[in-house]
Amino acid sequence: MGRLVDVGAAGEFADGTMRAVTIEGRDLLVARVGDAYYAADERCPHMGGRLSQGKLEGTIVTCPRHGSRFDLADGRMVRWTDWSGLTLTLAKTFKSPRPIKTYATLVQADRLMVELE
Repeated sequence: MGRLVDVGAAGEFADGTMRAVTIEGRDLLVARVGDAYYAADERCPHMGGRLSQGKLEGTIVTCPRHGSRFDLADGRMVRWTDWSGLTLTLAKTFKSPRPIKTYATLVQADRLMVELE
C-alpha cells in the first residue's frame, strides 16, 4: 500500500466534474461520478493532452486533443484516437495504445485522499 495524500475537501468536487490537481510534483486528474471519486494521471498517454480539459461521460474521459478515451474506473483504454484508416494505423505504430495510470481514492473525515506509490 502506498501513502495517502490529501487533495482537498471531498465536497469541493461536484458530481460529474473533473479537474487537474498537482500533488508532490505529479499532475493528476480527479473526478467525481455520483458518490465515487477517481484519480488518474492528468496527461493522455497518446500525445500528452490535458485530460481535465476534455469531456467526462460517466467514468469515461475523452482527451481534447485526438479523442482518446479512457475509463477512470480502471484506466483501460476505450479508444486510442478518433482517427480512422491509415491515420489510425500510423498512430498505433508510433505510439502504441496503452491505459492511463489510476490511483485509489478514499474519503476520510470529509477529505479526499489519493493513494500514491
